Amino acid sequence: MKKIYKSAASALDGLLFDGMLIAAGGFGLCGIPENLIEEISKTKIKDLTVASNNAGVDDFGLGQLLATRQIKKMISSYVGENAEFMRQYLAGELELEFTPQGTLAERMRAGGAGIPGFYTKTGVGTTVAEGKEHKVFNDQTYILELGMMADLSIVKAWKGDEQGNLVYRKTARNFNPNAATCGRICVAEVEEIVSIGTLDPDEIHTPGIFVNRIIKGDHEKRIENLTLSSSKEV
Repeated sequence: MKKIYKSAASALDGLLFDGMLIAAGGFGLCGIPENLIEEISKTKIKDLTVASNNAGVDDFGLGQLLATRQIKKMISSYVGENAEFMRQYLAGELELEFTPQGTLAERMRAGGAGIPGFYTKTGVGTTVAEGKEHKVFNDQTYILELGMMADLSIVKAWKGDEQGNLVYRKTARNFNPNAATCGRICVAEVEEIVSIGTLDPDEIHTPGIFVNRIIKGDHEKRIENLTLSSSKEV
């Protein structure tokens, strides 16, 4: 099966439709599939539900899809760096499903493993638990969370081979491995495509069986929060 595509446009061709659920890897601006996100922003699809740790910043990452009003609902654990996200949510223009960070990661992992749901103590007694089944185990209350199966997963890796085996680098190995497995179709962008047999099997984070399409992208190294200390003369 041919998995390598020449561009983000060709890799996404035939996969996008209105109202779909997209699971996007990355954390902040680290390890985000920026080329695939940018290509989606150029299309006319709308009413998207996007599951991702956060929504990027105002002009980069998933923030681009907020700017084009293509996202109807976000499933996220952190939204603090995007002013447009906050504006749309407070104005009632954007639905938001707050999900604790570990729960979101486990929902993706569970979906990819074929697990329909799991119980967790995280969120018990808070608004996160509202409307969810409660169950007691060993005198402790847990809530039921559902595994996530997305229509499409988009992820970013450091290296990938022609069979779609992926290796993530350092902090970029965050939500990407879980997001990659929970999509009915997974499209990955990588910094480098290597020949089959180049990657050590023990170092592969996402096996190629989960990856349907792969592209080599050009990636911008942005700093999400630039903090400078004031210099003082000694």
